[in-house]
Amino acid sequence: MKERGALKDQTAAVPSFLAKAVWSALGTVLDPELDEPLTDLGFVSECTVEDGRARIRLRLPTYFCAPNFAFLMVADAYDAVSAVPGITGVDVRLRDHFAAGAINKGVARRAGFVASFEGEAVNELDSLRAEFLRRAVLAGTDRVCRSLRTDPVTLAGMTLGDVPPGKELDRLKDRRRELGLSHSDSAPLLVDPATDEPIRAANLTRHLGLARVTRVSQEANSGVCRGMLAARYHESTKEDTP
Repeated sequence: MKERGALKDQTAAVPSFLAKAVWSALGTVLDPELDEPLTDLGFVSECTVEDGRARIRLRLPTYFCAPNFAFLMVADAYDAVSAVPGITGVDVRLRDHFAAGAINKGVARRAGFVASFEGEAVNELDSLRAEFLRRAVLAGTDRVCRSLRTDPVTLAGMTLGDVPPGKELDRLKDRRRELGLSHSDSAPLLVDPATDEPIRAANLTRHLGLARVTRVSQEANSGVCRGMLAARYHESTKEDTP
């Protein structure tokens, strides 16, 4: 296995527009729980393109990572890379995971989660994806609100357009859009991610507290996953380490 930073540099150095485009496409694929790109997390262990065919290999922090999370990532990676203009074939596989066989076969056949785990799964993963998007909205709300350094009452009266432009605001808007929530500049900054209703004064403290706890939990899980991945594959967690 190659170190994450080395893999990224090597891929970017390949004199191929397709290779760069495929890597960029993988950068749009997120771990559903951590809300971070697979490429940033080090979950992409191999990314090559030859004669229009992309070969992608994914890995996870442990052998027993939840199969539903793993399925979403492999399926999303397949979809993202398949959409790259000029790619004529896609081979995406998960390695070193107890359910890799079922996941890889199911994604290759475009069978869906239930058909891939016949007799074990009863529902597709749309509701799970939506739940993690709601958590991402909460965590993103906290990141944006913390950067504003203003009181809760003022926050409750703000719109997305009142927030200075920035990476975290764009990220929050993207998650709200994916979830089907209001995301224009005129939309309230604070909304219930389940209903899209503005947060009322009576629920303001609870909402901001929940957003903070969600953000802290998400970032803590991200740190744990990065550490476990590095330990599993005997790698440094620093991108600049050879």
